[in-house]
Amino acid sequence: MPAVLIVEDEPRIAEPLMFALEREHFAVTHVTLGQQALDAVAGQAVDLVVLDVGLPDMNGFDVLKQLRQHSELPVLFLTARQDEVDRILGLELGGDDYVTKPFSPREVVARIRAILKRLGPKSDADIDTDKATLWQVDDSGLRVFFRHTELSLTRSEYRILTTMVQRPGQVFSRAQLLDICDSDEDSFERSVDTHIKTLRAKLRPLNGDHLIVTRRGIGYLLDTP
Repeated sequence: MPAVLIVEDEPRIAEPLMFALEREHFAVTHVTLGQQALDAVAGQAVDLVVLDVGLPDMNGFDVLKQLRQHSELPVLFLTARQDEVDRILGLELGGDDYVTKPFSPREVVARIRAILKRLGPKSDADIDTDKATLWQVDDSGLRVFFRHTELSLTRSEYRILTTMVQRPGQVFSRAQLLDICDSDEDSFERSVDTHIKTLRAKLRPLNGDHLIVTRRGIGYLLDTP
């Protein structure tokens, strides 16, 4: 179930869109402030952000600038502005689409589907094809290869690494990574730090340890060379 974060301070706009998305089996979270949006992205799994340009605490362009410092999540802008300059600015900053108000909720849902289909998440087969010289995931054998070399991984290390490989550039909090770890092995968020340290050590002989990047106070992401 794709997770969509709606950042919109006007209930008359947010509520019909939430209803349309939930009817199409999306998991929807709604916030009204830019800072709330940044906190939500850092603290929970989000697949796409629907972002209003005119928010009470900061404008949507500033929210996107901060978001792009640590995440490549797809963003669809909502705005009442008709100026071409604003649309171009939103796209140049890293937005994926731009819808002007008033709009049809069904159209926005269709645009969201198109963005998610185009950008991911990719299947294991796609990942193996696109990154054949870097990462290979054998899902049936629970194995990961880096530069054609198999990595010796624990179950928790395998789950953390494959999750990050499937979504390069996305920041995962410690809580998110702990949720996918082996519950028999791990019970504290700090154990995630230990797994990351061990993964880096296993990648270091293959010159890949730098690909796991720490975002201080937020979490970890897998960089792309």
